[in-house]
Amino acid sequence: MVNVVRNAAGAFLIAAAVVVPSAAFVNSPGAALGLRDGGRVAAVRSHGRTARPMVGPVMQADFFSKLSRTIQEKATADIERTRRLFTGLESITSDMGVIDELLSFWNLEEADSTLEKLEDALIARDFGVGTSAKICDILRERVKAGSLKDPKDLRGAMKEAIKDILVTRGGDTTLLLDDNKPAVLMMVGVNGGGKTTSIGKLAHKFTAEGKTVMLAAGDTFRAAADLQLEEWANRAGATMTKSIAKSPAAVMFDAIDASLSEQVDVLIADTSGRLHTNINLMKELEKVKGVFDKKMPDKTKEILLVVDATQGQNVVQQARGFNKAVGVTGIVLTKLDGTSKGGVVVSIVDELGIPIKFIGVGEKVSDLMLFDAEEYVEALFPGN
Repeated sequence: MVNVVRNAAGAFLIAAAVVVPSAAFVNSPGAALGLRDGGRVAAVRSHGRTARPMVGPVMQADFFSKLSRTIQEKATADIERTRRLFTGLESITSDMGVIDELLSFWNLEEADSTLEKLEDALIARDFGVGTSAKICDILRERVKAGSLKDPKDLRGAMKEAIKDILVTRGGDTTLLLDDNKPAVLMMVGVNGGGKTTSIGKLAHKFTAEGKTVMLAAGDTFRAAADLQLEEWANRAGATMTKSIAKSPAAVMFDAIDASLSEQVDVLIADTSGRLHTNINLMKELEKVKGVFDKKMPDKTKEILLVVDATQGQNVVQQARGFNKAVGVTGIVLTKLDGTSKGGVVVSIVDELGIPIKFIGVGEKVSDLMLFDAEEYVEALFPGN
């Protein structure tokens, strides 16, 4: 378990509670197993046959030693993940300090005034008008019910309301990967959202897990787009399909054949950046999805929309447009380490019911992180 607290100087301290097996338990496993001889190997005659030797203290100690190391490594990995998340969202967390300051002066006599100011503060941080009102209405009802009486309670209730929206409206955040090869990821989004970089980082994650990955360069418009994707393929240890086709749909037709022929584990399709307001380009995207539906009719397909978090509420409009055209199954929110306000994550999930599956908090491959609602809310508003 990872704990996040502030020290006296206001800095964040991240620590993990590590479970270490009792020395007595490790050194005397025989007692735990109910063995009178302390666990030594004994050959027992039973009906003329020798029973299987019983596990001795050395083997048991080795088992618990490995278990302890596994727990320690998991805790270390959790600390590193939390550190990267908090570091990446540092500017957002600092901006949310305005809300903390507002809540610190809250009292029952001024509850309505404080909640109105809180709603304005949430809107200013890209939570959206509807979502901000929803959060404050929940708090208002709890104040009336008498369950919120001090600033600490109000802050905790606000965090709980935000997390509840992310969990109940967002649903399952795991990737939809088909068991039959290849699993298909269609990457969609506007130009400049970080789509190509996200594809490269995802490819790297899959190859690091021992999976074979193929990239399909469907961006036939942008100059040298295929070369950029090929560079990412080389870095990640993935392959990239070569096609002389001139349209994204035709490129995907060839890529599907190649992925089936080579039996790769994962096919990631770059469908080309396009404006969600351009009817013709969105029709073309529908054709691309139609190719996958026709050639792989029974396959589950993950359609990930990559959006730039620094674009604020415009991201919600992008998500609405792409979802209408191809049915977005998840969102990759990039550049959260930039000038993003942070609340757009909650707004997208609440308004569209589409789960956030990855967030980008930096330039490194490891900075594209699986989204976790509880971690994210804790990063926005650290501590109790």
